[in-house]
Amino acid sequence: MKHIFTPQPIKTVKFITPGVLLVMLIALNGIVFLAGRFFFGIGAVTNLDNFYPWGLWIGVDVAAGVALAAGGFTTAAIGHIFHRDSYHDVVRPALLTAMLGYTFVAVGVMTDIGRWYYIWHPLVFWNANSALFEVGICVVIYLNVLYIEFLPIVTERFMGKVNLPGIFRGLNGFIERILRWADKTLNATMFVFIIAGVVLSTLHQSSLGTLMVIAGPKMHPLWQTPILPLLFFLSAIAVGFPMVIFESLIAARSFKLKPETKVLGRLGRLLPPILGIYLIFKLTDMFIRETFMYLTEFNVQSVMFVIEILVGIIIPLRLFLSRAVLKSPLGLFIASALVVFGVLINRINNFVVAYDPPYTDASYFPSFGEISVTVGFVAIMVLAYRAFVFIFPVISQPNKSKSQDTKYSVRG
Repeated sequence: MKHIFTPQPIKTVKFITPGVLLVMLIALNGIVFLAGRFFFGIGAVTNLDNFYPWGLWIGVDVAAGVALAAGGFTTAAIGHIFHRDSYHDVVRPALLTAMLGYTFVAVGVMTDIGRWYYIWHPLVFWNANSALFEVGICVVIYLNVLYIEFLPIVTERFMGKVNLPGIFRGLNGFIERILRWADKTLNATMFVFIIAGVVLSTLHQSSLGTLMVIAGPKMHPLWQTPILPLLFFLSAIAVGFPMVIFESLIAARSFKLKPETKVLGRLGRLLPPILGIYLIFKLTDMFIRETFMYLTEFNVQSVMFVIEILVGIIIPLRLFLSRAVLKSPLGLFIASALVVFGVLINRINNFVVAYDPPYTDASYFPSFGEISVTVGFVAIMVLAYRAFVFIFPVISQPNKSKSQDTKYSVRG
């Protein structure tokens, strides 16, 4: 009987392990500081002030979070818009990562603003001239699109399996009809949401760069450039597939599954041109503006810029050009991890390292509480991802009981 891969809930390992318990403790520590922020104010937990109104939470939780969730729209584009069926096995995990990532981006924004209970204001009080409004409204709409894209996985999981006990037994037929109607409707209209998701992502990824263009001379010249929106967009595309590879290999190791090296290797082959274009724009812009002279100054900004370019772009670019790396799970993991690290450093550089407001001699460094909340968000997202793949058919696994062709829609 021919083995085929179909998305299934994880049954190969237990949910609770020593590693999961450690992640839970990290998440709990973050929740404690998060509660302190909401009950006692943002100043009680952070080192932010009037000169440094944003820091780690915006640089990592929001800006980097949006970029690292780009695997959702890049895999949706290649799998559904360009109809590359061979990549369908990685679409669902990428969709789940993007959905959770954008959820915590929204929570991160609410955490960072002073009056967090006014988070709903941009939805009502529109300011069409604001780049921040464009980012906010696109993130909200795209987050809803991601949840809609995930709904077929929910209907697949529960269709034909509704069996409420006792007094609720009479609802079984009604719920089953709702699930089948939702499944049929979503299959017929999903292409609209997929296209909308890709378009929305291109908008707010670039608008994040616009926020820092507005900062003007407050930003270090190595990063302050009129093409910053383009660079943010290119870096988001560049990190999309590496994030999918990175997440897939970690999931395979955690759930004791065979890594999908062939599929991930094919994704890796697409990366050298993307990384090359991003590198060309970065270096060309630097030479046109003649900001390379700042690299001769030995300071935090010059060192961080070199790390961003060398470790985050040039080294992984060379690795992805190697056939041996593309065939090796370890090689793919290292190369993709470097790209993820590079984009993370790029966002930290733009929003924290490069930002130098006038009229202050003090410098910003995140407090222990800020770091705890950020790391706690990551831990909660890891736990949520683990819970979702245990409940829903997200990760493709060998299935010996089926020999027919797998039906692929947005569900897999």
